Amino acid sequence: MIIQEIETKSVLTKSNLPVSDYSVNPYVGCEHACKYCYACFMKRFTNHAEAWGDFVDVKYWNALKKPEKYAGKELFIGSVTDPYQPLEEQYGRTRTLLQELQGSGAKLSIQTKSDLVLRDIDLIKTFPDARVGFSINTLDEGFKNDMDTAVSIKRRLSAMEKLHSEGIRTTCFISPIFPGITDVKEIIDRVKKHCNLVWIENLNLRGSYKSVIMDFIKEKHADLLPLYEDIYIRGSRLYWRNLDDQIRSYAKTNGLKYVRDDDSMKNPFDAPPVVVNFFYHEEIKKSAKKGKIQNA
Repeated sequence: MIIQEIETKSVLTKSNLPVSDYSVNPYVGCEHACKYCYACFMKRFTNHAEAWGDFVDVKYWNALKKPEKYAGKELFIGSVTDPYQPLEEQYGRTRTLLQELQGSGAKLSIQTKSDLVLRDIDLIKTFPDARVGFSINTLDEGFKNDMDTAVSIKRRLSAMEKLHSEGIRTTCFISPIFPGITDVKEIIDRVKKHCNLVWIENLNLRGSYKSVIMDFIKEKHADLLPLYEDIYIRGSRLYWRNLDDQIRSYAKTNGLKYVRDDDSMKNPFDAPPVVVNFFYHEEIKKSAKKGKIQNA
């Protein structure tokens, strides 16, 4: 692992994502080394020749002089890195950011695959409408281990339950959905009593990791290879249309609201979670092309 400390003027970048006003990433790169990580495009903005997952840049920035300017703004922490990856325990850059933002009135959305976030419960609770999302696209620890080096699904679920019990809104981010592998309904059944939102997002394959995933499917799930070729080589959208219909029906049967691209949190805390069909990879791709997230 190549680790270096870098200086940047600001850790907040105006965002084109529909979930936030600002993207916030205390690190460049990520130790979790997810095989499907779209954020590997960040390499084009760095001088790293190492493989994605083999380097992390630790950001140091000028302290926020007027944090109150972010009052009411949505800050998405972890759009292209995990703010609670293992290095956070040593460097504490995410914790530093939370301390700088205290009292600002900013609205926080934190996205992670780590239960290290539990360390900062007291800080997170000081922010209005703060929420913490956990990426969970399987309940199968074996498949999880094939895909990333982050903490177990069991630990993520336990952390989600703890945060929710403390009155902090939580999100289960079922992403990316692997066709024929990710059981969306099973995951929702497992988390629906401990989260306020469920985001679902399809697996997009592009760039260097497309061949990695296709080779994995060929090796480990050969029976699914025709389906993946239909989706990712021939461009069929039928699988996703059918899944949309299935989840809509499931949500209706289970008394859950099912919407598209609506990330608002209007329901009472104790209400059943809202399931959001949320696709925004294209927004990220456009931002990357324009170079707008060079410092993200």
